[in-house]
Amino acid sequence: MAYEFLLYEVQEQILTITLNRPDCLNAFNDEMSFELQKALKEAEKDPGVRCIVLTGAGRGFSAGQDLRSRSVSADNAEKPHLGESIRKRYSPIVSKLRSIEKPVIAMVNGVAAGAGASIAFACDLRVAAQSAKFIQAFIKVGLIPDSGACWLLPRLMGLGSAFEFAVTGEPLNADAALRAGLVNRVAADEQLREVTFELAKRLAKGPTQAIGLLKRAMNKALSVDFDAFLDYEAHIQEIAGQTEDYREGVAAFLEKRPAQFQGK
Repeated sequence: MAYEFLLYEVQEQILTITLNRPDCLNAFNDEMSFELQKALKEAEKDPGVRCIVLTGAGRGFSAGQDLRSRSVSADNAEKPHLGESIRKRYSPIVSKLRSIEKPVIAMVNGVAAGAGASIAFACDLRVAAQSAKFIQAFIKVGLIPDSGACWLLPRLMGLGSAFEFAVTGEPLNADAALRAGLVNRVAADEQLREVTFELAKRLAKGPTQAIGLLKRAMNKALSVDFDAFLDYEAHIQEIAGQTEDYREGVAAFLEKRPAQFQGK
């Protein structure tokens, strides 16, 4: 599938999706948001993709919503329908990032602001360049963080810290984001790709069926009580125990050799 505003490249079973509007810090217009929805659906169906890296072209990850985009403009003094825009454009993206049963790493190569930051937060892991900044400045224009951020942030950094981050609108640099739990690793700018892809290759070679089930289980754990989760956990483990990767993992352990997982 050809994309106008994304780069889509698969190497060594790792898909790199690059937001490609570098002239505007990869701000989302309508077309790029719909293309990212399609790219994630394509990746979900492709058995040759076992890990996804999401990043931005140029000097930033994403500046968030392009305010020149027709779906949020206020031409002729009409009030824009922001809720409709979120439901059609951003909610499908962050929902897919949370539900796709393949690991997704955000490689944050610069500023991640607004919906761009929210999309990074919806990924499973975040590796940030030393120069990266995370900004949720919605409050400065009389809005709330959207694209799932109000759900994700308290779970990533705790309610008090999340509220302060959102209500002040002040940016967090990479080191502060690491201390807050928003990112998993920080790398020197020139080593960002190396550090990210070392992690991506490890995940792509792992038991990706189990990784997908792990993701499913942790998502479930956020919405049910402990006893209900224990029953669900047993159900998921039953599925994992039927995979070829489980059999290979046990055989490799007994034979004292590295496992050769196939994601099946």
